Formats: sequence, structure tokens, C-alpha cells
Amino acid sequence: MAEAVRYHTDGMVGVITLDRPDNRNSMTPELLDAFATASATARADTSIRSLVVTGTGACFSSGADFRSTLQRDTGSAPHERSYAMYVPFLSLLDIEVPIVGALNGHTVGGGFGLALVCDMRIGALDAKYGANFVKLGLAPGMAISYLLPRLVGMAKANELLLTGRLVEGREAESLGILNRAVPTADVMAEAMELARTIAANAPIAVRATKAAIRRGLALTAREAAREEAVAQAATLATDDCREGIAALLAKRAPVFTGR
Repeated sequence: MAEAVRYHTDGMVGVITLDRPDNRNSMTPELLDAFATASATARADTSIRSLVVTGTGACFSSGADFRSTLQRDTGSAPHERSYAMYVPFLSLLDIEVPIVGALNGHTVGGGFGLALVCDMRIGALDAKYGANFVKLGLAPGMAISYLLPRLVGMAKANELLLTGRLVEGREAESLGILNRAVPTADVMAEAMELARTIAANAPIAVRATKAAIRRGLALTAREAAREEAVAQAATLATDDCREGIAALLAKRAPVFTGR
């Protein structure tokens, strides 16, 4: 079987591709381990000047695999197991070259968090974007509660995170989540064009500019993800979370009891 996440280069542009479309590129242990490997390969590749992160199929990433595990078995405290789920995706924060997310399809939950740690995002017009954690009885993860307000402002972030509402491409663009929303067939071409434009600029200056923009963000994003992991682990143990996930899998409305 092909790798769950692939890395290749196209000229001076590196490309990481999530390649489990039948499982909506969800955060299975297999995909997370493969992503960590691909991210490390991209980080060590001195030939690239920009990086594109994309997926295959109808989803960029649907986030957690609710038929699998919502924590990684690290043998540690619950919040550390929750945080460990996001460590592979957060590794993009260590990459010095600019990163363009080519969001080929639905981008939800932890997959939405992966998109937010990219520096820019090109998305599909008819895809849905957002973090619906509260609809599942969960607190958010992947530093979404830190990153989203910095993109869309506090009031809009409050609305999206507290309602769990997903938005389609045009609204995501107007909110500032996406740099551009384009037809699905054009997402990768638009992202590669943007990445190549960046790669054509002076590489030392580009990396220094990204570092200046991101200064203080990478560390703080990780700290935010750790803080979120405490709340997420606590909510994972609730009856409401069990009900939310069961309702999702059964395709019905959840009935929350506050327990």
C-alpha cells in the first residue's frame, strides 16, 4: 500500500500530500506517523523555497477518525495523549520556507487546524471549513482557539467556535480564512502558482520575512495547543462527548445533558 502521506518536489516547491481519501485523510495513527516523516523530510530539504500541503479526494482532512482513537497511546496523562494527536501537524511550525495549504476539499476539526498552521490557504469554493468540536461535546485542539481569532478577529472566531458552524469557500475567503476560494479543479494549480511566485524571490529574504511575521507565534501556538489539550482531554471523558460522537456516526442530532 502506498504511503498515507507522500512528499515530492516540483522544481523549488516541496509538496506534502495526504493520501487516504477513502478515510477522508483523517488523523489515524498511520497518517499522523507518515505526516511526521514527510514534514521532517521537507524541513531537511534545502533545495525547496516553498512548500504546498494538500490532500486527495473530497477532503483535505476531516480531522479525527471517530471510529479509531482520539488520543495517541503515549502512556502518559490524558492531556498529553490529546496533545500528541496534534504534534505531527504542528511540526509545520518548524519549517522555515513559506507554506501554502492547497485545500482540495472539506477541511474540518484537526484538519482545519492543519490548514491554519500553513502560512496561506487556497481552498475549494464548494468545500466546508471550520471546527465543529462543540457539536461533538469536545473542546478544540490544534491551537485553533489561538490561531483563528488572529485570522478572522475575536467576534467572528467566537461565533464560529461556539456554534460549531462550518462555512463554505466564498465565506471562508471573505472572513480571511482563505486567501482565495476557487473551483475545486483549480485549487492545486492556484496553490502551486503562489508557491512558485514565492520561490522565485530571494530565498534568504523570504525565510527572514516569514520568520519576522511568525516571530513568537510558533512557540505560543504550541503552548496554546497544550492548554487546549487539557480541556479536550477533560471533555473527552464526558457523557456529552460520547453522545456527540455516537450521534455523528449515526447521522442524527445529539442530545446533550451537561454531564
